This record gives sequence, structure tokens and C-alpha cells, in this order.
Amino acid sequence: MTYRIEALPVAPFAPYFAMSDAELAEVGARRWVADAPGRAPCRVSLRDADAGEALVLVNHAHLTDPTSPYRAAGPIFVRENAVMADPVMEAPEMLRKRPLSLRIYDRRNMMIEGQVIDGADLDDRIARWFAEPATDQIHIHFAPRGCYLARAVRHD
Repeated sequence: MTYRIEALPVAPFAPYFAMSDAELAEVGARRWVADAPGRAPCRVSLRDADAGEALVLVNHAHLTDPTSPYRAAGPIFVRENAVMADPVMEAPEMLRKRPLSLRIYDRRNMMIEGQVIDGADLDDRIARWFAEPATDQIHIHFAPRGCYLARAVRHD
């Protein structure tokens, strides 16, 4: 069984970079400048922003199924010059170097399991979960803060 790790598309976030600080505040977003490496993981490029790089911090709904009690949203960073990462079949460095929380969902968007793991184990854990027929998708979160990072889907 193979899988892909998918980044978010850039298009929904592009308008934020043209907004003033006041306009961003009206929609609950903020302009952000990365103050150190590894502190602002971009969900579009699946790489960390470099120190001094411009981003927006915005709320993003990552599980939107209105029939699921697990629908969820949370804060994410998007780099101003981000280019959407191609779906990958192995974990990018941004994910491998962090403590992660996995949320495993079935086809009805019901959570099967949740786990906290070392990012270095991500590929192995994803492969194990996709060996289970009930697993439809896996949401990958930054464990300490709980923020959504990416999702893994089956790729047959």
C-alpha cells in the first residue's frame, strides 16, 4: 500500500498577502515574520520559513465534513512566496524533525485512533495505518501545539 502526503493549495491563501494589517485582523489573521528557523512551518510548501521570511497566520478548516463530530479548524502558517509542494510518498524534513500527533480517520470522517509519535517514525506509522482497510486518511499535527500540518491519503 502506498500513500501520499499532501500540502494545502496556495490559491485560498494568496489574497491574505494583499490585505492590510487591519483587514487581516478583521478576518482573524495576522501578518508574521519568522523570528528563527523551525518556528513557522508552512502548510503549502511543507518547509519551514527562514528567519525574516514573511508569512500569514490564519485559521484553516482542515476537516470540513458537516456530518462529522470531528470537523476541525486551527491556526496555520503560510509563507508569502510559497509554492505548493508536490504530493510526496515520504515524509518531508519539516515533518520528520518534529513530535507529531496523528489522527486516523475512516471514510465517514470518524476518528479511528490518535497517536503521538516522533516525526522520524512518520513513514512507518503511516504505512502501518494504511495497511488497515478502515483507514481513509491521516491528519498530521504538530504535537505540542496541536496545529494541523498536512494529511496523508491512500495512493493505489
